[in-house]
Amino acid sequence: MKLDIFTNQWLDIVFEGRNKAYGAYELRKTNNKTMVKALVLGAIVFALAVSAPLIMSLIPNSSDDSEVLDTKITTVKLPPKKEEVKKDLPPPPPPPPKVDQVKFVKPVVAKADEVTEEPPKIVEIKDKKLGAETIKGDPDAELSVEPVGNGPSEVIAEDNQIYNTAGIEVKPDFPGGMDKFYAYVGKNYQTPEEEGLKGKVYVTFVVEKDGSLTDIKVIRDIGYGTGKEAIRVLNKCPRWKPGEQNGKPVRVLYSLPITIQSAE
Repeated sequence: MKLDIFTNQWLDIVFEGRNKAYGAYELRKTNNKTMVKALVLGAIVFALAVSAPLIMSLIPNSSDDSEVLDTKITTVKLPPKKEEVKKDLPPPPPPPPKVDQVKFVKPVVAKADEVTEEPPKIVEIKDKKLGAETIKGDPDAELSVEPVGNGPSEVIAEDNQIYNTAGIEVKPDFPGGMDKFYAYVGKNYQTPEEEGLKGKVYVTFVVEKDGSLTDIKVIRDIGYGTGKEAIRVLNKCPRWKPGEQNGKPVRVLYSLPITIQSAE
């Protein structure tokens, strides 16, 4: 007898004389049914998986509808249209004068039949202004009077530059000459009582426009108050004749060496 393994006959042969209530017998007996169910169920699941995107595309999206319903319409106010400024417009007419104005007609010698416009009578122009046309005055008009100017005025800047004696046209000078100045310094300078003191004190000063001496500085001294004494003497110095440039007094820088030699 030929045995088919796909039928349940072989189970009876294998489990002959054994306990058929054992679970293995039942499992093998229902194996064909279980396999068929599994194939059918797997086919259904596979078909659903393949057709799921198509089904989803056919279902309307409720969220899109809600978004459309929730959209608000906002009114946008556009900016006003700019008005083009017209060019070359005539200026506005001037305000009416405070007093009535009567047009002045220049008298012309002509024949009687050629006269087109008669000049105003004296009564008509009394207490009125004459002009190129007749204008009714406004008693409440404000009087506008332009301020009277003094004309152009030229402001000349004052020359406060300090010139050097080498480039000045007219050098400053001491009253009576420079010999008198050296004599003044020698007479008024008090040499310190220091034995063997010898040397030169160099000072600079500015001869101002009025002849006074300012900005007195000691460039070098030999100590013992020699520089301070030079400043004292120059502060008491009489006024000089100021230097000149382009015919005007100017400030000039002057330097002075003072020779110091104590009595032995």
